[in-house]
Amino acid sequence: MGNETLPIVSVTPGLRPLYTSRIDIAAPLEVGNGPHGRRRVINILGGAFAGPRLSGRVLPGGADWQVVRSDGIAEVEARYTLETGDGALIYVTNRGLRHGPPEVIARLGAGENVDPGEYYFRTTPVFETGAPEYAWLNGIIAVAAGERRADAVIITAYEVV
Repeated sequence: MGNETLPIVSVTPGLRPLYTSRIDIAAPLEVGNGPHGRRRVINILGGAFAGPRLSGRVLPGGADWQVVRSDGIAEVEARYTLETGDGALIYVTNRGLRHGPPEVIARLGAGENVDPGEYYFRTTPVFETGAPEYAWLNGIIAVAAGERRADAVIITAYEVV
């Protein structure tokens, strides 16, 4: 493998909207500084989601387990359950990163609504369900963009096609 040119895959991935969700959250529980960074737990109180192929509610009981690293980047890992309008349950594991200029992150921490274009908040939701009508979710790759609000997180998820 010297200077040879490698072929480019002829398929360019695209994005297809899945849903936008509003996830209502409790105030962060500050566990404190540990060996991996500042640990926080943010409990999920409920919410709703809607999209072209599925919609329903976010069930209470999940949480976002975060580590804020020494470089200021928050590693997020949320686990929660969606319930579709027709009663199907979908388990979600959503991992990602949130970061931005220190003054913007401070404004978020103070509960201000900040334009999501001022910081980076991207995740990769993974879905698991036993419901036959939503089994297609078990076999897709998804990405999402997030917006942090004082009492909620807005997540817009896309299927990578």
